[in-house]
Amino acid sequence: MVARMPLDFPNIVPENNLRLPDALTVEYGPAPLLSRFVLAGDKAVRQMGIRLRLRHDFDDLAYVKRHLAEQGIWCPLVNMFNPDYTDLSPKNSFWLSGEDESGEIVLTWAARVFYWPDSTLKDNVGLFFCDKKDRPVPCHVTADAASALSSIGGVVFWGGSLWIHPDYRHRRLSPLVGRLGRAFAVSRWPVDWIMCLVMPIIVEKGVAAGYGYRHMMPGIFFPGSPLGDLDLFLVYLSASEAYADFGEFLSAELSGSAYDGDGVSPSTRRLLQTVTSFSLEDVVHGNTSRSYRE
Repeated sequence: MVARMPLDFPNIVPENNLRLPDALTVEYGPAPLLSRFVLAGDKAVRQMGIRLRLRHDFDDLAYVKRHLAEQGIWCPLVNMFNPDYTDLSPKNSFWLSGEDESGEIVLTWAARVFYWPDSTLKDNVGLFFCDKKDRPVPCHVTADAASALSSIGGVVFWGGSLWIHPDYRHRRLSPLVGRLGRAFAVSRWPVDWIMCLVMPIIVEKGVAAGYGYRHMMPGIFFPGSPLGDLDLFLVYLSASEAYADFGEFLSAELSGSAYDGDGVSPSTRRLLQTVTSFSLEDVVHGNTSRSYRE
C-alpha cells in the first residue's frame, strides 16, 4: 500500500467568500505579474457581468452541482471535489464561484493542492477519484506515462470542475478562469507542478493547449473508475512555465483591460498603480512575500 502523505501544506487561508482580488496575498512567485494578472482577469470577467468569489465551502459546491444536475445542465460533481469522497479543507483546496447581477451562480471552478514531499504522482494517481479511507482506484500506466508521473512531486496543483452557464458560454471564459485560479494557487502555495488528467478529445481539439498546458502525455488507464473505464492524458506544466504563460496571456488577451478606469474601484486603482511592470527574466520560483490585500 502507498504510504499516506500529509494532505495540508501550511499556508494563509483567506476568509471564505471574498472577492477574488480581495483574497489575493502573494506569498510565492513574481508578485507584480501575479497581481497584475489577477486584477486584469477579474476585471475582464466583471465586464461580462460576473463577479468572482474565492470559496472553500465544498458542501455548498456539491449542493450547487446537484441542483444543476437536476436541471440537466451539469453532471454530478466528480469525486476529486466531492467532500463525501475526498479530504478537502481550507488549507488544501478552494473553488471559484461566478455570480451574475442577481446573485445567481453562473460559473464554478475548483482546485486542490497536494503535498508529496517524499512521493510522486506515480505513487498517488489512484487517489484522485477517492482518497478517504485508503480507497485508491486501481490504474494502469504505460512506461512513457510512468516516467512523466515520476517527475511530478513536491507541491502539486490540480484545477478543474469548470462549469459555465449556457448564457455565458462562447466568451472565452474557460481559458481565463482556469488561469485566474492557477495564478491564485501559485501565489499562495510554493507550487512545483500544475497538472490535470483529461480525456483524449481535450488534447486532440487543442483545448488543453488553449488552457496553457505545455506537456501532454497519454497512457493512463482507470478501468472501473466511478466515471467508468477511462483512457486519459496527463497534461501539465511547471510553475515557471505557468508564469511565462500568464505573461503571454496578459499581453495577448488582457492588455489594457485593467487600465481604462471603467468600473475600477478606488482600492483596485491603488493596487494597479503599484503593479506597473514585470520582466519574465525575473520570474523565479521563490518566496516574494508581498501582500496585496487591503
